[in-house]
Amino acid sequence: MLDVLSNRTYRHLFLAQIIALVGTGLATVALGLLAYNLAGSQAGSVLGTALAIKMVAYVVIAPIVGAFANRLPRRAFLVAMDLVRAAVAVSLPFVTQAWQIYILIFVLQSASAAFTPTFQATIPDVLPDEKDYTRALSLSRLAYDMESLVSPMLAAALLTVISFHWLFGGTVIGFLCSAALVVSVRIPQSRAVEIASGIYAKTFRGISIYLRTPRLLGLLGLNLSAAAASSMVIVNTVVYVENKLGRPSSDVPFALAAFGFGSMLMALLLPRLLDQRPDRPAMLFGSSLMAVALCAGSILSAIGGPSEWPAFLVTWFVIGLGYSMTLTPSGRLLRRSASASDRPAVFAAQFSLSHVCWLIAYPIAGFVGAKIGMPLTFVVLALLTAVGVGVAWWLWPANDPDIVEHTHAETEDDEHFASGQKTGATEHAHAFNIDDKHPKWPRSK
Repeated sequence: MLDVLSNRTYRHLFLAQIIALVGTGLATVALGLLAYNLAGSQAGSVLGTALAIKMVAYVVIAPIVGAFANRLPRRAFLVAMDLVRAAVAVSLPFVTQAWQIYILIFVLQSASAAFTPTFQATIPDVLPDEKDYTRALSLSRLAYDMESLVSPMLAAALLTVISFHWLFGGTVIGFLCSAALVVSVRIPQSRAVEIASGIYAKTFRGISIYLRTPRLLGLLGLNLSAAAASSMVIVNTVVYVENKLGRPSSDVPFALAAFGFGSMLMALLLPRLLDQRPDRPAMLFGSSLMAVALCAGSILSAIGGPSEWPAFLVTWFVIGLGYSMTLTPSGRLLRRSASASDRPAVFAAQFSLSHVCWLIAYPIAGFVGAKIGMPLTFVVLALLTAVGVGVAWWLWPANDPDIVEHTHAETEDDEHFASGQKTGATEHAHAFNIDDKHPKWPRSK
């Protein structure tokens, strides 16, 4: 897997991703302490509002940026977004009112919503070979999971010698180092194609392509499954460990680590698996595994007993396995489903729509968990996960080739028609993506 790091451009971009993630993790810890410092017992309300602002920024800003990202110099754009995030992090220690936090968080997360999908859309151009790209996706998954484990421990260690305000300094350093690493390499520029349409059509071009591509409709269902299962982990781990099991708060990180280790293990195993099998069965199996684990969690929480704690850890570990198996290959689907010029918009659409799924799942996990208890919460989220699996199975055809035969109504003097493999008077075949020449997915014969 590590052979892909021999590519200097990718190596620098991957290091930039890791450093920025650690900086973001430190900011997450510091923001919680800052909210408590400002609002005391109302800190939960402040953090909840900040999280809602983050999700709104992700859902709204990503498609807008994706519409124009391929017309901007990538390296300069990515560096600019890192510098914006660093500037916000510098400002956060000086806030004195909750509303100032909200404004700065919106700016910070808007910059992240611009940076992340553009960064993700760059990697397929840096690593055009599919095997290399698959390994890059697994490394990215590992980076996210390692950050979730390392950042809290690093923050805890730093807080023994410095004030929490200085954690924001670590965030600033992370973003500045990320910018420096991006500057140090030459990044391929996607070919900009001028689209003769209004601002509305340009803004929603990525989402339009996404929703007209069957495999991406399936991916949307899998996003819902992953959001439902992971929301149980993210929202209710503390409640389950402390209230249901009566264990100390120091055990909460062990539960979250079980989920993270499951996800990391699967990320290590996936490249070899995907070399031999297509994406669809692997991703459907992963999401089904999460649904089964949630059902097992319902039984476990209803029965209880002395073995409930280790069984709970195993349940979280299995959900982590399924989560990584479901989401890690998603970049391969996005890469297959868009031309190089449309790729930033389609990655932005995935970023936005996946966060819509989390906007649905998080409140359900929190509200149901508070109102009806853990056993039924497991059941509700298992059903939501199963709905996502069913949608994916139904909308994503089992026969999903890259090269698709299709018909063009007008073929005279059409350079595009001549470029494909001609199969009839008005038919030809080539790697098919939704675009201006192909506004509708052809029906299977």
